[in-house]
Amino acid sequence: MALSDSVTTCLSPPVHYVICKLGFEKKDTCDISNILSENGEVCWQAVTEHVCYLESDQSVDYIKSIRSLGPVCESIRLYFKSLTKEQFVIQYALWYRWTNYTELFLEVFDVLQYTQTTEVALGLMKLTSCLERALGDVYLLIGKDCPFLLRDLLASEQLAIVFGQAVMNVLRVFIGSPYGLNLRNVLWHGFASPQEIPAKYCAMLLFLTAGLGQLLQTYLLQIKCVLVHRPYVIFVSLEELDVFPGKYLTINKVLLHYLNDETLSIAEELVKLSSFVLKTMLPFWMAALTAFKQSRYADCVILLLPQLEAGLRLLFTTTNKCPNRLLTAEVTFLSEMLAKHLDNEEVNQLPAVLEEPAMASEFLWDFLNHQEGPRIRDRLSHGEIDLKAFPREVANQIVAFAITLLCRFLDEDTFAFKEHVVIKPLMNCASCYRSRFHPISRLKKQVLECMKSIQLWPELPTVPEEHIQTIKGLEGNAEASTLILMISEIISQLQQYTPHKCFSSDDPVSSGLTERLLTELCDMRICTLYSPRPVLEILVLLRKISTQCHQVSEQVIASVELRYQQWMDKTLRSRQRHNYLRMLNSIKFLSPVLRLILVLITLEVVNVHLVCKKPPFDYQQYLKFLKSVLQYTENLVTYTSPEKNKWDETMELTNKALIKIRKISGGKLMLMQLAT
Repeated sequence: MALSDSVTTCLSPPVHYVICKLGFEKKDTCDISNILSENGEVCWQAVTEHVCYLESDQSVDYIKSIRSLGPVCESIRLYFKSLTKEQFVIQYALWYRWTNYTELFLEVFDVLQYTQTTEVALGLMKLTSCLERALGDVYLLIGKDCPFLLRDLLASEQLAIVFGQAVMNVLRVFIGSPYGLNLRNVLWHGFASPQEIPAKYCAMLLFLTAGLGQLLQTYLLQIKCVLVHRPYVIFVSLEELDVFPGKYLTINKVLLHYLNDETLSIAEELVKLSSFVLKTMLPFWMAALTAFKQSRYADCVILLLPQLEAGLRLLFTTTNKCPNRLLTAEVTFLSEMLAKHLDNEEVNQLPAVLEEPAMASEFLWDFLNHQEGPRIRDRLSHGEIDLKAFPREVANQIVAFAITLLCRFLDEDTFAFKEHVVIKPLMNCASCYRSRFHPISRLKKQVLECMKSIQLWPELPTVPEEHIQTIKGLEGNAEASTLILMISEIISQLQQYTPHKCFSSDDPVSSGLTERLLTELCDMRICTLYSPRPVLEILVLLRKISTQCHQVSEQVIASVELRYQQWMDKTLRSRQRHNYLRMLNSIKFLSPVLRLILVLITLEVVNVHLVCKKPPFDYQQYLKFLKSVLQYTENLVTYTSPEKNKWDETMELTNKALIKIRKISGGKLMLMQLAT
């Protein structure tokens, strides 16, 4: 029997007791009229009096509070169940407007009428994320920089001012504290199965949210202010998230979406067979696939992400022989599961279990963790995304990735699933995955974008040659030949580190050859997993250099186009005309310099992981070198700006920089020199 079959709960015994039993111990009944006025307003004093406090320090006694609030929650559940949808809307819809998502709370009310455990859990996950976002908006009425963690938000002085400390303590019993029910975390991190979440707690949070709306209205009237909602995060550049094979597959000469009904039917079979799935969690998986079929893409991803974490946690705890970590609801450790070493410095065995460790880890880091990635779980769980407009493109990737993980943990007698005509393309695509949001990947993208910008220079309009000849006093740049010679010399020295035939001995600074070299270098696969801190610090500097180069290019393009138009309109004064011609003269040599810097950056990236592991590596000397290059590019940005337009100074600065680069490199990449 697979371990996934034998696991009956992922809640540790103390947490299981708190969530599943504690709130049911007190058999008292609670009269709903004591906590609701005739017009439907929450009688907060009757609720807050159930919160108990420790005698020692007057902090919340969560155990006693949960036990005392249990009957209140049940009364609320039964009360909501007695209402028709129309009655609920008339009495409560107004009080959910402050959340900016009234429809969600009406949807949760519908779910409570049927007590479907999976739907209740889903409703609770969506409710808590929406509530957190709305509370953050309230926080910003008074404070700045809303806390990222829910527990810090609920413990803030700002919310206590608006709602009262006693009210906030009630909320903390249900969400935000690891010592309370902690409903948000146990669901969002895949610890609780559907049957382990009592519906009455969902009903209670629905009730409390309406009560908060009533308190907020009073506060806003007092301060004569309106609540402003922060805009939702919008996924941009969705094409960057398109990992799996386009949108369509050709099967038997028929064009089909790669997540068609046949694929999803196979996925349902995989869920039942794969040892990656905890059997207690199977309803979540099935509900996720159903949601996808029904075009409820946010629901699908909300259901799937905790299950991916739960499955990985099962593998992590099994392979690293720490089964106790499977039954932990107080902490989460997705980042730890993807790390190279455990807390005790032993090697993490999880990557070895995954057939394509780089693929799985890089995908998860890209979609969940990297700061420049979509960070889907963070943004969903903290209410930063408009659930009504969640893009199918994102759901496609999560579902397809989940299918590949299911396939990797099948018994030998079900191996045929991997070779199925609709599954195999997904497996092939997954095995070739490269990180897109690691700093190395972002730097590669920056370099290529900068190169494209520089490639536009030759196409810029310039004044006719006969016009230039009419300007007296324009002297040739005496340093021009020296600059080109130095660039050629440095590039020639770098050829031993580049792919063959990317440089020509006749014209080593050729724009076309440089572009081809950068494309080839950026296409090289570089391991982005387990980047040590020195590598990340180096990448920060390299990215800053690339950004400055791109800004210089954009400034040159804007200045050339503007000055050309002014020249043709004859609106330039004599000094401006001379400066314009100096600019045209300077950029002939500035272009190969910028291309040289891009080549240096890219070569350093290709070698940085290897060299940082080789002693002796003079890290501080290397940082000093990079900072000097960064200083040069920052000065270039200043000198080439429309406000400065200092082209003679630009050439002088460039000459000094090239001399330094040539002197330091001495025929080797800076990294290679420092490591040998």
